[in-house]
Amino acid sequence: MIFRAAVFHVPLNPFSNDQALASFDDGALFVDRGRIIASGDYSDIRAAHPGEPVRDMRGGIILPGLIDTHIHYPQVRALGGIGHTLLDWLEQHTLPEESRFRDNRYAADVADEFLYLLASHGTTTAMVFGAHFAGATAILFEKARASGLRIASGLVLSDRNLRPELHHTPERAYLESTELIRRFHGAGRLLYAVTPRFALSASEAILDVCRTLMQEHSSVRFQTHLNENPDEIQSVAHLFRGAPDYLGAYEHFGLVTRRSVFAHSVHTTDSEITRMAAHSCSVAYCPASNAALGSGFFPFERHLRANVRIALGTDVGGGTGFGILKESLQAYLGQRLAPGGFLLTAPQLLYLCTLAGARAMGLENETGDFTPGKAADFVYLRPPERSPLAAVMRNAPDAEGLLAAVHTLGDAESIRETWVEGECVFQR
Repeated sequence: MIFRAAVFHVPLNPFSNDQALASFDDGALFVDRGRIIASGDYSDIRAAHPGEPVRDMRGGIILPGLIDTHIHYPQVRALGGIGHTLLDWLEQHTLPEESRFRDNRYAADVADEFLYLLASHGTTTAMVFGAHFAGATAILFEKARASGLRIASGLVLSDRNLRPELHHTPERAYLESTELIRRFHGAGRLLYAVTPRFALSASEAILDVCRTLMQEHSSVRFQTHLNENPDEIQSVAHLFRGAPDYLGAYEHFGLVTRRSVFAHSVHTTDSEITRMAAHSCSVAYCPASNAALGSGFFPFERHLRANVRIALGTDVGGGTGFGILKESLQAYLGQRLAPGGFLLTAPQLLYLCTLAGARAMGLENETGDFTPGKAADFVYLRPPERSPLAAVMRNAPDAEGLLAAVHTLGDAESIRETWVEGECVFQR
């Protein structure tokens, strides 16, 4: 099938290449058996494949599938809390909700909501904190496999400083994680991510379990939190007195690697940033959550200058919703206001929403842009006729101006279809 519409993607890194954006006003994707065969001008693709059927989607825009590198499945119904900082938000608002995931029926209902909301916001790939309960985490994996989305997730591991029902013994953490890896890692579009909640709630024994899991399973991913809130950082320093800093608590157990994604990294020191770059790990930048919980401004330019990989995360439910396009707008606005902020361009925002996330998750050879051979993961946007975005699209001065409008005005109502590997997983 040839899909005909305006097409935008960023196959190169726009932070180092001013010509990274590929845009086609009358563009096309040629998709065969779930793979991108070609992308470019419609006339060229039609001439090269004259016998293939064409779906005319003009009036809308095709983007690569959006990628969320930090989101919490058990926090869907905890969205919307205001007036909190991280630790009191957890205690008063979020952990009671997460405790409800002992009930598999409740977990199944939320999993359905969660996966629908991802797809309906154009998210094709996500790195997801599972539940503290193996049954609820397995339910997420099972429903994710049926949904067609590309999901990396894992059992959330903690053994202190949370509610008792959310704690694991090291032995149970190892056994339950191992069984989930056996069942779901590499099953279809699923991946497993070893997931200690954060060093504040994970003892040395739990982090040692994480090290063992990473050593025994060479392709699983790793995700956790880092340097989100000053009170959190102070508590971690008290608990890990032998570590030089927050990152050092994870480094001691060999958990800072190319497979690692650290959420937030707001109050990270220069030494930590230098070491993160040396380890080739990634950061999930969560601008809406950083603002909503008053955590602070992410030091984008310091991470970028050190060559630390940066992608975007919504951080549901500390954030404000499922929209990665909205998150890109929050990133732009936050960096405009931050001391020493970085002025983000439209191609850079699209990169953060797509290929940067794929690189953070180790999926850059599979998804993130329309390079031939990659999976046909894409989103079709066509805003409602009387919406602000529709008005701007009729008068956009150029491709970058149109793309900027998509990032500032695009929302869930503009997402008409979401496709993963040539399969439509959502249609409005």
